[in-house]
Amino acid sequence: QVQLVESGGGLVQPGGSLRLSCRTSGVIFSNYAMGWIRQAPGKEHEFLAALARADYSAHYSESVKGRFTISRDYGSGTVHLQMNNLKPEDTAVYYCAADPTVVTTTAAFWGQGTQVTVSS
Repeated sequence: QVQLVESGGGLVQPGGSLRLSCRTSGVIFSNYAMGWIRQAPGKEHEFLAALARADYSAHYSESVKGRFTISRDYGSGTVHLQMNNLKPEDTAVYYCAADPTVVTTTAAFWGQGTQVTVSS
């Protein structure tokens, strides 16, 4: 059974950084694409970043490219999202997601989410 548990959210000032973590269980990285999706208040889910299942290449949305970095730790089975130069519009609930093919906003498995608030 796939389980995803996010941590690392919180309140940060504009320009600051946060590192989100997604602890996985029931996931073999070679069998799943892993990624991050967020939902801001009043908005739909937005794809942010993913590691492809086939070649582990990283893919980013234009809104976070150059500021966010996705990575995985094989030893601990954890996926991270390093977020730099945060902006107020990054305020959202951030979800870790996994899918046997590709991570999109309709991914098969989701965590419970962690709140990120960017405000001065």
